[in-house]
Amino acid sequence: MNYGDLNQKEAKIFLNEEQMTALLPVGAVEVHGDHLPLDTDCCLARRVAEQVEERMGSRRCLVLPCVPYGQVWSLGNVPGSIHIPDEVLADYLYGIAKSLEHAGLKKLAVINGHVGNGNAVKEMMRKAYEKLDMKIFQFTYPGAADVIGRVCTSKRPHKVYFHADEIETSYMLYLCPEKVRMEEAVSQDVTFPVDYEYTPARWSDFMETAVLGDATAASGEKGKQIIDAVVDNIVRILKGEN
Repeated sequence: MNYGDLNQKEAKIFLNEEQMTALLPVGAVEVHGDHLPLDTDCCLARRVAEQVEERMGSRRCLVLPCVPYGQVWSLGNVPGSIHIPDEVLADYLYGIAKSLEHAGLKKLAVINGHVGNGNAVKEMMRKAYEKLDMKIFQFTYPGAADVIGRVCTSKRPHKVYFHADEIETSYMLYLCPEKVRMEEAVSQDVTFPVDYEYTPARWSDFMETAVLGDATAASGEKGKQIIDAVVDNIVRILKGEN
């Protein structure tokens, strides 16, 4: 069920359903090279949330409007990116959770499409844990790593981060193919500074185009295999299954 489509009476009923979970897609506005749009993370978060809702059923899931802005400090100085500091984003997300809890909702799941939002989401969840009568989950592509290791073929410049590369471009080719310009896709060999794990550095300092690896190796089939596993994991956790 799309939250924005509800009327006043329906909102009151659905938010007070005992088994209801609200899904909050959270993305970012950030440069992703020339083959992917600025709202890539928003598109992915929203489509993953929609797939979860389809699996859970409209009587158990509400898909909230996507939070479009995120923490993009690493590429925040590149024209096109819009950066929101962690503390501002955390307070904003807490305000959403508090409003939903006040209306009767007991369970909220953040579907995060941008790794950089992780600290702000965690801070919001900790505050909500202390102050709200609500269980909150945070999902940033859970279970993706195992499938990525099996289906992706290109070298990854970093063992954790992915951005506009084979992985994220495959996600987009599966979930939002109409927004991908594969004729503009490039392969870029990126070298992170040797002390990157220990001191701040903007990606724009060592990456000419915002593509972290080989986008040309992407395919919709790879994206489908990874995202299907991600959705399976989210649904399993929300249902409380082992």
